[in-house]
Amino acid sequence: MNLEEYFARTGYKGSLEKQDLETLTDIFQHHIRAVPFENLSIHCGERITLELEQVYNKIVQRKRGGWCMENNQLLGWVLKCLGYDTTFLGAYVFNPHQNAYGTIMTHLLVKVVIDGKAYIVDGGFGVSYQMWQPMELVSGKDQPQAPGVFRFTEKNAVWYLEKMRRKQYIPNQNFSNSDLLEKKECRKVYMFSLEPRTVEDFRFQCTYLQTSPESLFTKKSICTLQTTDGFRALIGWTFTETTYNYKENMDLVEFVTLEEEEVEKTLKEKFNITLERKLVPINVKGPYTI
Repeated sequence: MNLEEYFARTGYKGSLEKQDLETLTDIFQHHIRAVPFENLSIHCGERITLELEQVYNKIVQRKRGGWCMENNQLLGWVLKCLGYDTTFLGAYVFNPHQNAYGTIMTHLLVKVVIDGKAYIVDGGFGVSYQMWQPMELVSGKDQPQAPGVFRFTEKNAVWYLEKMRRKQYIPNQNFSNSDLLEKKECRKVYMFSLEPRTVEDFRFQCTYLQTSPESLFTKKSICTLQTTDGFRALIGWTFTETTYNYKENMDLVEFVTLEEEEVEKTLKEKFNITLERKLVPINVKGPYTI
């Protein structure tokens, strides 16, 4: 495990000496544009583990992606090696179908402190809820980014993340009522406390999320990657490409349904992923929107 190999994977060529917000943002953006948020292992008969060496091997050497416990663990390791003040936190993800936050802490994220200011760095959420810049941990302040306007609010030591999106232009009207489309303009994302966590706190969740029939991740095969102007997503057989601010206050969302033989080619061409085992795509209707 070495930083040079990681940065070759993400394409980052900037400073490794400065521990400032600008450098952190640059490192972070290279990560989310090179490393997909994906759960394909579950649907290839592979097991997802939390061992950092195996996460490194998967993402850096095998050029795969991962979910939050992999992406953010790796990112946290990189930042710590560079001298940043980092802490893992745990979040409860909002389920729009149940209109409630999850009861299991399933999301791992990273807090980074620079010059006395705390920021949340989360490279493991994907689709349109993926932040593009570290977010200052301050309550009630709108933080506009390319994907939309993010905001934290704090109440009784619990922090809530929400996102306001633009309107969506969908050229293929066959998908205008897709359950993958987020209908609300303002969406709750997750809630968390500032209690420090370790990877050990996610052992049960890691097993549960890849084995339980109730888990979103067993119901959907997901691969998403941020681009310079939006993001791509392959969910089951549905490939979408979103361009932010395509027109004033409007995002372009393009949908296409792939044939079985196009899936592998699309993963390679659009996500730079080559799987070692056969993927069995799945998309059971449920709480996952773009």
